[in-house]
Amino acid sequence: MPYLSAPSAHRLRQERPVHSAKPWIFQLFCLSFAVVANSFYGNPDFARENAGTSFLLSWDAVTPLNAQTVDAQTTSQLFQQIHQSIITCERCPRLRDYCRGIGETKRRAYLDQTYWARPVPGFGDPRARILILGLAPGAHGANRTGRPFTGDGSGDFMYPVLHELGLATKPRAIAREDGLKLRHAWIASVVRCAPPGDKPQPQEIRNCSTHLTDEIQALPRIRVVVCLGKIAFDGYLAHLLHTGVIARKSEYRFSHGAHYRLPNGLHLLATYHPSLRNTNTGRLNRTMFTRIFLQARELAGLAV
Repeated sequence: MPYLSAPSAHRLRQERPVHSAKPWIFQLFCLSFAVVANSFYGNPDFARENAGTSFLLSWDAVTPLNAQTVDAQTTSQLFQQIHQSIITCERCPRLRDYCRGIGETKRRAYLDQTYWARPVPGFGDPRARILILGLAPGAHGANRTGRPFTGDGSGDFMYPVLHELGLATKPRAIAREDGLKLRHAWIASVVRCAPPGDKPQPQEIRNCSTHLTDEIQALPRIRVVVCLGKIAFDGYLAHLLHTGVIARKSEYRFSHGAHYRLPNGLHLLATYHPSLRNTNTGRLNRTMFTRIFLQARELAGLAV
């Protein structure tokens, strides 16, 4: 696939990617072995201290114990502020009415559950090097569980890949309290409320953009952004345009496997969204998806 670098003198320069000497499948084998050999060990003291918090961090997956107490407290306060700003947001009446309505009517399989039915904040490792950006919560997925890609078909496809590559501690995402943590990764979306038909309106995307900006500013170690689908890709480009990183969005085109080196040094990767309509039809398969995240790990400077 072509490697697309950021425009220079208002022109795109296309290059061939630099491939590792190892075949990707051998890289996956080596990485999987390393992940098994170096299993995740959390800090039980930190877990007990933060048992009452509702925001979702995976700090203890990566932070050395001797540095954790002070840094974790400061980071937790920052993300708690962002978390509260997101879950109390009422900027989009159409989306709020829809999410609350879904939470009241429910799907038959979940009649005994209490739906989250609020805007969904991001989730993951506050020292993340990889930002995974989706479209919006699923009506009966994250809108029900309160955590991105949790309890729906897209998450059932994505988390096994993240787990195999050492980016998640478990291969399944069921509920906020299931113990799953991310390592080196943060998952968010460009829209924080489930939209009818998975189609947010342009103004709703703009209304939600400040939440994405707040989370990105709180994640200074990000090196790679993986956009899941065109709407997420366009939403991230809008963020780059608004913050002055790029001059125009038209110079960046979405396609599965597209790779851009941005003017600020970050890498932007694109993949088809892991929706059931893409995975069930074969438009996106596990091999294709795994290759994207192997590349993301390499570009983020994580051992492969």
